[in-house]
Amino acid sequence: MDEPTSTHPFAPFEWMLSLRYLRARRQEGFISVNAGFSFLGIMLGVATLIIVMAVMNGFRKELLDKILGLNGHLLIQPLEQPLTDWEAVTERISKVPGLTLAAPIVEGQALASSPFNASGVLVRGVRAADLARLPSVANNIRQGTLEGFDEGQGVAIGRRLADQLSLRAGDSVTLVAPRGAVTPMGTTPRIKPYRIAAVFEVGMSEYDTAFVFMPLPEAQAYFNRAGDVTAIEVYVDNPDQVDTHRKLITEAAGRPIFLIDWRQRNATFFNALQVERNVMFLILTIIVIVAAFNITSGLIMLVKDKGRDIGILRTMGVTQGAIMRVFMMTLVEAARRPRRRRDHGGGGDGARAVAIGDALSGLARRTPRSGRSAAL
Repeated sequence: MDEPTSTHPFAPFEWMLSLRYLRARRQEGFISVNAGFSFLGIMLGVATLIIVMAVMNGFRKELLDKILGLNGHLLIQPLEQPLTDWEAVTERISKVPGLTLAAPIVEGQALASSPFNASGVLVRGVRAADLARLPSVANNIRQGTLEGFDEGQGVAIGRRLADQLSLRAGDSVTLVAPRGAVTPMGTTPRIKPYRIAAVFEVGMSEYDTAFVFMPLPEAQAYFNRAGDVTAIEVYVDNPDQVDTHRKLITEAAGRPIFLIDWRQRNATFFNALQVERNVMFLILTIIVIVAAFNITSGLIMLVKDKGRDIGILRTMGVTQGAIMRVFMMTLVEAARRPRRRRDHGGGGDGARAVAIGDALSGLARRTPRSGRSAAL
């Protein structure tokens, strides 16, 4: 019977050789040190990759939650004629699959004043049921309550606006709109005091300083839009897939409409964020490539150092594939096994990298809310 000239892949003797090559002899100290630095580079590269990915993804999610928390993912505006049929249109759009909320709104600019200060604001009329379904507002009420929001003439204002005007829940704020009643002498400003029913804090200064929520019927009367709304805000379950809802919403509306999605409304900001993500990806790619070159150079030095062993193994009949697998297993084993005395390479560098990345990324999660809000 002919003796076998080769063994099956990853045979026991291949594992024995690969594990043996992990133990550096005294004369191979330089190779061991070089391999250690190589795996240290891989560990830092992987940790950096995890940290940057966590920060960038978390930053994008935080921005989406803050920016889109008040503004809809899609904005429906009327064409050819005002949205006098907004109730029927809203009901039809709400039945489109994938939509979480369709909220008719009335918007207008006004001046909010108190005995202590004044500030320009954006007044948004909205139904109480729709406002209660906005987590960024309903879950962040700092003073007062939204109960009975539609029943009275109360308004909800941001925390920073309340601080700026030195007001709190229960006080009165005076709203001044430039377009009020039409008289023979011309259009006069509309001045009306409102009780502050609630104070909310979204976390973005732009919203907490400028937004005032008002019951929809009161906003229609205040801005002379009886039976009409400015637009319909549409919220979907997946903001990144708004394109799939465009055609369905247009068909469900049953009338000429103009659609604007959140990417168009915040194009400048999110384009800058995308450029930053692309640059960070390029930098991380270079880091990983450099670390990979370090590993490759260490492995090449190990192979060159084992030239005599390779020659003996080839003379004994070991195939080229078996020798390649031996050094491949040496590389993989060095990357995962714990570091011991006189070891060649990294001791669980991948696990250490993940631990370092997770620990440093966790600092962002433990950052106080006020710090993030100030930065935004």
